[in-house]
Amino acid sequence: MAGGREIKTKIKSVQNTRKVTRALEMVSASKIRKAQERMRVSRPYARVMKQVIGHLAQANSDYQHPYMVERKDVKRVGYIVVSSDRGLAGGLNNNMFRKLVTEFRKWQEQGVEIDVVTIGQKASVFFRRLHVNMLASVTHLGDQPKLEQLVGVVKVVLDGYSAGNIDRVFVCYNDFVNTMVQRATFDQLLPLPPSDAPVAKHDWDYIYEPNAEGVLDHVLTRYIESLVYQAVLENVASEHAARMVAMKAASDNANKLIGTLQLVYNKARQAAITQEISEIVGGAAAV
Repeated sequence: MAGGREIKTKIKSVQNTRKVTRALEMVSASKIRKAQERMRVSRPYARVMKQVIGHLAQANSDYQHPYMVERKDVKRVGYIVVSSDRGLAGGLNNNMFRKLVTEFRKWQEQGVEIDVVTIGQKASVFFRRLHVNMLASVTHLGDQPKLEQLVGVVKVVLDGYSAGNIDRVFVCYNDFVNTMVQRATFDQLLPLPPSDAPVAKHDWDYIYEPNAEGVLDHVLTRYIESLVYQAVLENVASEHAARMVAMKAASDNANKLIGTLQLVYNKARQAAITQEISEIVGGAAAV
């Protein structure tokens, strides 16, 4: 059995760890409310943008934007991977990465090459070790990400799709369901997926000024940017929720470990006292 001094040192170490986990839990609990509010404020805009794009997809227009055209032969796909910059969030990032690796293997078995754009330090570090082509990355967005920080990496993917180098584009992030549940989600960005709205039975089209190409290019670009920005906000809220739950579990485990070590220390102390008494009694009897 370990000595009393060694056990005391272990108890002190676990207590210090518990202080850290409790502090991180409280910080995430305070930040998650603001992250949820930013996420909820942004959701209506993203929802209305989807409705607008759905109406545009139903229009019987002479001009069809490249973003709306399904390509038959898929030779290269692009992924925008959204992750956190910091760890200590349980399996939030690793769960999504494992699913992504499975998706990558399926594409590679079909002879399809993969391009990756990463948002967040964790994704950047992880995918540098894989045999995928990293086009761009952005990190350290903070708890209040701005759309301006994402425009560059999104443009890299859109330019690749417009040039014909990429045939499909997906965005991967952790969707915030509630405080206890965060779901790894893969959404197709390009070509635009079919709308859920019923298809119009009559022929109609919008009037574009100055021309359909310029208007649709601007609207669809803003639409893609809004989806990526919403994915980042969802991921930030998921990160704080996962970290709060993980740190709560770590604090509970620290409490259990301290209780176990305290019991071991008491037993060691009692054994030492009993041994000293036995030695004293034995010495007295010998005299």
